[in-house]
Amino acid sequence: MSDALIMAGRSLRLSARSPEALLTALMLPVMLMVVFVYLFGGAVDIGTKYVNYVAPGVLLLCAVTGAATTAVTVCQDMAGGIIDRFRSLDVSGPAVLAGHVTASLLRNFVSTLLVIAVALGIGFRPHSSVGAFAAALGVLLLFVAAASWFAAAFGLLVRAPEAANSAMFFLMFFCYASSAFVPVRTMPTWLRGFAAHQPATPVTETIRGLLLGHSHPLPLGAALAWCLGIGLVSMGSAAVLFRRRTA
Repeated sequence: MSDALIMAGRSLRLSARSPEALLTALMLPVMLMVVFVYLFGGAVDIGTKYVNYVAPGVLLLCAVTGAATTAVTVCQDMAGGIIDRFRSLDVSGPAVLAGHVTASLLRNFVSTLLVIAVALGIGFRPHSSVGAFAAALGVLLLFVAAASWFAAAFGLLVRAPEAANSAMFFLMFFCYASSAFVPVRTMPTWLRGFAAHQPATPVTETIRGLLLGHSHPLPLGAALAWCLGIGLVSMGSAAVLFRRRTA
């Protein structure tokens, strides 16, 4: 655990040394929310203020954007030879990967607070108790952890940091093809089935329901199952890939 925390601190210092990448991860979700609310919100009729509908989806997109950075940093470590030095210092592979994921959680926590602050400034009004808000944040962070482990495995799978950067676009596709920005019922029939049964939709609907105080049953079980399933599979895959890359 101490090694993982040290590795997390190292990852955060590396992020601070790349301010352009850090600013992109922080500002991209904010810019997308402003674009969706002010450019497209007037054309989307969902029976409520569009900012209330889209803010939870942007939080998910924020999580994906921040988690994808993990793929790049892991790939850079593997390509730069620093892993050999860590192994000579008896730092285990799981500690290195856990450090990257922990740093991703901390970065996403900061960016989530920024997105919420901007959303409140442009009209987002949650209707939830303190407990429901904490539950929404917990589901979001669980999704961030799962996405970060997936990104870490992806960073171990590819050989170049440029290729690792494509993890963001792969993960963002699932956000766009979900209920994050428009209701699933408005999508074409051939896309509706995929959008309703992929991870981003139950996670978004759960966070949205908790923040807005929806009374109808939330897909909390599906959201937790997806997050735990992706996280466990990604952790196992990352462990196998790390052993193969360092054998």
